Amino acid sequence: MLEWLALWGVTQAAGLIFKPILEDLAKDAAKDWAKDLLKGIPKNILEKLKKEDIEIAAGKALKEFLQLVQEDLKGGELSEDEIKKYTQPIKQFVKNQEVKEILGNAFKNDNPAIDTNRLQEIWDKINVSNPLPDDFNWKRVAKKYLQKVKEIIRGIPELRAIVDSQNLEQIEKNTRGSGELIPDFDLKRYQEGICERYGNLKLDSLDTSGYAYNELKLWRIFTAQNVRETHQVLPQVHELPKEHLRRLRESEQVEAVELEELERHKRVYFEQPIRSVLDVVNKKQDYKYLVILGDPGSGKSTLLQFLALNWAESPLDNVISLPIPLLIELRTYMRRREDKECNNFLEFFHQCSGAVHHLNQLELDKQLKAGNALVMFDGLDEVFDPGKREDVITDIHRFTNDYPDVQVIVTSRIIGYKPQRLLNAEFRHFILQDLDSEQIQDFIYRWHELTFTDAVDKVRKRERLQRGIAASKSIAELAGNPLLLTMMAILNRNQELPRDRAELYNQASRVLLHQWDVERVLIEDQRLDPKTIDYKDKQAMLRQVAYLMQTGEKGLAGNLINENDLVKVLTDYLKTIEFDKPREAARVMINQLRTRNFMLCFLGADYYAFVHRTFLEYFCAWEFVWQFKETQTLTIEQLKNEVFGKHWRDESWHEVLLLIAGMIEPRFVGEFIEYLMVQDGEKEKFVNLFLAAKCLAEVRNKTSIFHISTKLNKHLKDLTKYDLNYFYQEMIDKEEAKVVREIRTKAVSAVAATWQDEADTLRWLLQRASSDESWFVRRRAVQEFAHGWKDYPDTLYWLKQCATSNMNWSTRDTAVEELAQGWKDDLIL
Repeated sequence: MLEWLALWGVTQAAGLIFKPILEDLAKDAAKDWAKDLLKGIPKNILEKLKKEDIEIAAGKALKEFLQLVQEDLKGGELSEDEIKKYTQPIKQFVKNQEVKEILGNAFKNDNPAIDTNRLQEIWDKINVSNPLPDDFNWKRVAKKYLQKVKEIIRGIPELRAIVDSQNLEQIEKNTRGSGELIPDFDLKRYQEGICERYGNLKLDSLDTSGYAYNELKLWRIFTAQNVRETHQVLPQVHELPKEHLRRLRESEQVEAVELEELERHKRVYFEQPIRSVLDVVNKKQDYKYLVILGDPGSGKSTLLQFLALNWAESPLDNVISLPIPLLIELRTYMRRREDKECNNFLEFFHQCSGAVHHLNQLELDKQLKAGNALVMFDGLDEVFDPGKREDVITDIHRFTNDYPDVQVIVTSRIIGYKPQRLLNAEFRHFILQDLDSEQIQDFIYRWHELTFTDAVDKVRKRERLQRGIAASKSIAELAGNPLLLTMMAILNRNQELPRDRAELYNQASRVLLHQWDVERVLIEDQRLDPKTIDYKDKQAMLRQVAYLMQTGEKGLAGNLINENDLVKVLTDYLKTIEFDKPREAARVMINQLRTRNFMLCFLGADYYAFVHRTFLEYFCAWEFVWQFKETQTLTIEQLKNEVFGKHWRDESWHEVLLLIAGMIEPRFVGEFIEYLMVQDGEKEKFVNLFLAAKCLAEVRNKTSIFHISTKLNKHLKDLTKYDLNYFYQEMIDKEEAKVVREIRTKAVSAVAATWQDEADTLRWLLQRASSDESWFVRRRAVQEFAHGWKDYPDTLYWLKQCATSNMNWSTRDTAVEELAQGWKDDLIL
């Protein structure tokens, strides 16, 4: 008896309350109850099976059925003792001949179905005194049971082989007798189809300027990212805000999540080696089954398209022995399956309108059996319905059983992904990492090489983008995401970063909140149809969320909002647009902002945060500007005194204040600057003046506030001679000397950066470099001159003169360093 229970999986099924029913059947295994249950299998197939195979399949099916009934009863909140009372009635029920035949229909090869209405009628007739709970759902049980039986059929080699053989015979019969044109197996045309579908980088949704990129080839711009293996996908760690994840890598501390299990997982995950995703994919023997996880825009789909193109762009003679790439976009596959165009992946390639090029499924089956394919399933997260997603996973699992020699890759977003079933199917999981600085620089270089024809403009724009990323932590954080880095490269053609970063954030939020899913025709919930709520509504809601967050206990530094507060903000907004059932819709919206739009993340304990702090700062600044310009509920005096006045000392607010300055008219920025100049900032190391200089840098046209600019310029130049109002010795009182050095050198940098376009600034820098009494001021002046005026005709000559002259040692040594770093290709030192 124990042997049968083990074969049926009963001994492994912990907590199965109806186990006594199967124990009784195991004692009577020689009887024909199993054949009755498998009557759905065609007679010619059933006759080929051994009696033992029949009993194993039937026992497994009945075990799954009983487990599902138990789960549904438990879901109705019945206690274990209450469920046990159903053991005898269910035993009678499954022994009923008609019930066995109904359950046996799941084994039918053609359109298996369970008559749930008849099951309910039979139960009511047999068990008058033991009615099932009102919330018991036969349809729910039947749907899951059909799925389990499919897995059972695929898991028993003898049964699977016979069914597959009949399926292929039926395929051949249908294709030959249909009268339709049977697709051939033309790999050359298949290559052409891949190149046509995926060859050009699709930038229409990212670039609204209409600029033609002359068919920029994806395989030429593709940057291979790095991955880390994860042995346990825990969204609580991987869903942390980017700033927190960065701190985890750097400090090995968990800030927002302190549970011991998460701490252990985080440590194990970050200890995993970083490797190129292509190295992983190319090691088929080690990584036959892969799941590639990543954030929106992290390059999951682009990776699979590159793998397909890498094969398709090569002469067929060179790749004939290489695996054929089969890329299946799961959102398209599911639509075709729902439209009855296909029932499986082979039929999809054979006849569906969504396939790149039709391939004869009989020949494709031979190639798959020989292991001559790389099969890629893209976008598991884009199958929104949980039941359908489970169906797809079952199809993928079955596919790996049918074709065990084929390498398979599945991609999905991290949030919402449930790994257990694919882990059980021996899939190894890797998470795409953000682009590192070297990869970012490589992308920027190739982008400008491929999209610019004017050599001078190409170099100028490339260096401008590199400087923009280096100058702004907010922009640098976003640059690690390939989608957002591409948007920066597009914007950089006509606008300058970091000054015009508000426009970058606006365009990036537009794509993430709306354009992307609309382009793919993905609507997760009809209650949030883009025709009803568009990206502008979402931007408005996020503005109000960010505005509320800055009033919290930790302010902007915290990046934290309670779920109840978040629901209230969204509900209140939805009420203003007279949205039906606003509170219910608000909860759906939170899920969408988290799982689809890459804006919010769940921290646990009913708290949410912005994934990127950059968007928190941007939406907060935009809300202040909106109240000032659009609703006019905030006056310039309030903006000056209550926003700038309250927060200029707080560094976590500086980016918000600068974004505000970049989004309003110059004359108002002038008022902010004048306000900051009259503040006493000596205790804060004159942060008021340095912030004022940064505000001025946000202004595109400074002519209207020229007199304010001149006054600020004088203040900062005076700071380059700042000293304490009491006696100290530089070599002894090191803390005082450090403060003075910091203020003077920051003042030099502020003047050089803010007034770089003015001729007087260059003259002033050269004077400081050669005659200033402070060695550190001289050093900083040389550095700013070398970096800011690198393209100036006389810069190289002047640095060489400094390096070889009898000038002060700090000027001479700094000139040598700058020559070695910036002009090493132009001269031999």
